Amino acid sequence: MTAPAAATGHVSVLLHEAVDALVATPDGTYVDGTFGRGGHARAILARLSPSGRLVAIDRDPEAVRSAADAADLAGDPRFSIAHTSFSQMAATLAAHGITSVDGVLLDLGVSSPQIDDPARGFSFRFDGPLDMRMDTTRGESAAEFLARADERHIAEVIRDYGEERFAVQVAKALVARRESGSPVRTTGELSELVARAVRTREAGQNPATRTFQALRIFVNAELEELEQALSAALALLAPGGRLVVVSFHSLEDRIVKTFIARESRTEFDRRAPFAEPKPHRLAALARVKPGDAEARANPRARSAVMRVAERTDVPMTAGAAA
Repeated sequence: MTAPAAATGHVSVLLHEAVDALVATPDGTYVDGTFGRGGHARAILARLSPSGRLVAIDRDPEAVRSAADAADLAGDPRFSIAHTSFSQMAATLAAHGITSVDGVLLDLGVSSPQIDDPARGFSFRFDGPLDMRMDTTRGESAAEFLARADERHIAEVIRDYGEERFAVQVAKALVARRESGSPVRTTGELSELVARAVRTREAGQNPATRTFQALRIFVNAELEELEQALSAALALLAPGGRLVVVSFHSLEDRIVKTFIARESRTEFDRRAPFAEPKPHRLAALARVKPGDAEARANPRARSAVMRVAERTDVPMTAGAAA
């Protein structure tokens, strides 16, 4: 999701495979829906001709600032970036006069610069404010959510988004601490509380892993944003355009897999058996996992799944529901 390790400390997972799958024509227009620190963006630009175009999107203002400060990107007339969520890509592209594209790349999850900054609150490895917002200019932080939500809601979030077996116990502990006059406000406090509430844990995994994942997904509405982004991408893709999505946990991948499968089916109207069937709009092309060498070199790659699909018919009007 970001620039090469030498520049940012972050290694893009399935970088070459994703760009190979995405860029079918060097003269095309492409969307990088998760700029990060520009790893994919730079690799895409390296494939494009002088007439190609890349629009990058990121909801993290730090990511957008890094693009503005990068001389190689700021000076490239083929490149532009917008501070917004990828679910809003149709409106973003319309503002650039673009109504269809040749490829959309979504590299999901959190980047290393976000995780490694204690002030962002994404990681239990560092003590810092319990924020977790990808867009720090808006929305409710994780600490603010935990300070006002009832026990049932907290448990539902941790169970549904973290698949945590001990969600009820964690929620009870959080509410009890809040009622004692000392609500959880930092990543260290949350990690310690979860460690006491979770009775067993997976080998090699911090007991707070699932709770942190759940709160991050909820605070950023990540699954809802992904569903909207997939529909927006489908509406924007020109015939033959590629959709490439790299996900890092089963909740994300299930949404992507289901979307591609649904849009890859030809639909028949049983109420009108002689009517022309509604053609499928996507063709699933590939499901790719990192090789052994990449998984060994980059532990983050072990859970990654890349799915690739191609637009098969005339696209809908940009911005319409797909």
